[in-house]
This record gives sequence, structure tokens and C-alpha cells, in this order.
Amino acid sequence: MENAYFCILFPNMKKYIILILAAAAALFSCRNKALPPRPTIPLVETIVRDTSGLANLVTMAGASGAEGSIAILGEPSEAVSLARLFLESDAMDNIDGREKRDSLPDFAGEQFDVILDTANSPYSHFLPGGLDSLREAAVQGAMFAWDSTCLKYSMGRDKLLKSRAKILILSSPLHSAYGLFDVDTLRQLCSGKCHVVTPVETTLRDAVNRGAGNIAVWAPEGIRFSGAYVKAFTDMGLQGSVTAITPDPSLDVRLELRSVLRQYAASGRQLDALVLSEYSKDLSLLESELNLIREAGTEEDAAFSRMLSPGFFIVEPGTSLTGAIFRYMRNGNLFTHRIAPPAARWFETTVSRTGRPAIVEVGSSYVFKSYVQDFD
Repeated sequence: MENAYFCILFPNMKKYIILILAAAAALFSCRNKALPPRPTIPLVETIVRDTSGLANLVTMAGASGAEGSIAILGEPSEAVSLARLFLESDAMDNIDGREKRDSLPDFAGEQFDVILDTANSPYSHFLPGGLDSLREAAVQGAMFAWDSTCLKYSMGRDKLLKSRAKILILSSPLHSAYGLFDVDTLRQLCSGKCHVVTPVETTLRDAVNRGAGNIAVWAPEGIRFSGAYVKAFTDMGLQGSVTAITPDPSLDVRLELRSVLRQYAASGRQLDALVLSEYSKDLSLLESELNLIREAGTEEDAAFSRMLSPGFFIVEPGTSLTGAIFRYMRNGNLFTHRIAPPAARWFETTVSRTGRPAIVEVGSSYVFKSYVQDFD
């Protein structure tokens, strides 16, 4: 990544000197912290030991409290879908924080920086042999989110100012197993304040907090193969069981639901919650099919109905993430409180004219025409 630079005018030299000394102290602290016992990728150590200012990007991110953006990083289709959910979210009361719609955007006044990782997509091509490269892509993407500049044109020299991320959402479940540890390790080593989350940990914690012990995860083959959900469940010390399932492919989501339940039935366990790993599932169709199953019209329906616990529920990743981020920001006083609709800036990963990874800002019309299926 090209080194960030800053063009800031200071009204007096005293403030200028103080800021330089603070940045130098943060960098020194970052470089002298021991690396963790669990091995991280070499890129993390390179950034920590760097003397040109890269580590300071990590330290500065989130340091201004409510100032800064909510960054979303991932494959274009996932990142755009999640960004739209955040921009349109109205599930919480903005005054008292209750789960109650109030006809006001939950994230009013917030800036979303959506980084579409086109240079590395699809992430499935990293499986199974290129997982370290996926971890590097996650760290590089985090550095983009924490930087205060981006390229104006991929082949140009000019740069644009952007916000540093106060919250970073890695939108792909694959990043939970291959990237989150490295990004969070880098953040901790450099005393960064940016909160880093993925849908995997968020949805699993949501399911357990709502009383689920036995959880099934509906996931594409690559996500199931990665073991992201099972690994996260174990690492978080959660009690119960989690089973990742890829349904038999079908054009009808209701048939896929039945395939998930059919495969889970082989475990012999009761099912308390179904976690969806994709943002695009039609929850109303799934609930409608579950109602038919509960009516026990067939022997298989009756068997499914007995398998589902009385309080069975579905956890959808978009709703889970928007709720978790809303509560985190409210508890940490991280809302800007600007009276304005939530706004988004869109970026794509690319390669600069010097051959280094970079991001370039792109227009919203291009994004929606390229990555949104229902865009008119």
C-alpha cells in the first residue's frame, strides 16, 4: 500500500509539535509490542515494524471516538447487500434504544465507506490452497479502511480524502477464519481503537444469547468447507453444538430449507436455531414454509416438527449485524448525532500505477448497476 500522507494546516506550531510527538509515541509503542504466540501472517509483522507511518494508520483509526466512518469490506455482492441493509435499517428506537421502529434511520448521520474487494473476488478461489493470501487481503483491506486517503483514479497520482474507520465490518464469513485474527492482532499490537466484527461471531452470539443450544448454519459449500462457524463457536467458548450444512441446490429456497432440515435430522439432535450465512435469503418465504411444516401435513413434516424446539428461530446476518452495531455504538457513545440521512461512499480495490494495492472511489450508480440485481 502506498504510504498515506497528510495535508493538514495547523493554526499554531505548539499543536503541530504535540501531534507529531503523540504519533511518534504511538508508533514506538506499536513497534515494541511482542507479537502473539499464535502465528500471524508476515504482513502484520511488516506493518508493526514499519518506520514510514503505516502502523500509525492502525493507531489513529477509531481514536477520535464518534468521528470516523463505518467501513464494510468484502466481495462486492455481499458488501453492497449489507451496506443497503444498514442504510435502510429502521428497527430500533433512536431515543431509548429499544427494538422498535420509529420511522427514523437507525444510523442517521453516519458515513459508510464500502470497500468492494473486486481485486480479490471471488474469495472462493482462495480455497483450499490460498488461504494465507485471503488473510493478507483482509489485512490490506483493513489498512485501506484505516487510511485517510484513496486514489482518485487507479492509474493516476491524485488522491482524495476519506474518513478513517471507527468500526470495520468484514462482510464475508470466510474472513472469520481467514483474516479476522490477523486484522485484530494488528489492531491490538498498535493500540488501535477501531471495532472489528464479522457476521459469523455476531450471528452465533446472537443465537446463543437468545437461548439456542443446538444451532444449524445454512452455508454455501466454500463457507462450510472453511469451518468458520465451527471454529468461531469453539474459540468463543459457547456452549452447545453448531453444524454447518450446504443444502442440495434448488431454485426454490423452500426446497433448500427442507434439504437443510433433512441433513440436520441425521444428527439426532433437537434444533433450536438456524443461522443464515447469506444476506439474500427471503425470510418471509422461509417462515411460510416453516408454518406448513408445523402443520405436519406429511410424515416428514411431522418428523421435522418434532425436531424443531418450541422456541425455534432463524438468525439472519444483516439484522443481527445492524442490531449489534447499533447497540455497540449506543453503549460507546459513537453516534455522530448529525441530523442527516446515512450516507455511503463506494470504493473498489485495484492496483495503482506503481503496481501496489490501492482503492479508488467509484460512483453509486456504477455500483448499483454492477452489483444489485433488482436495480432499475
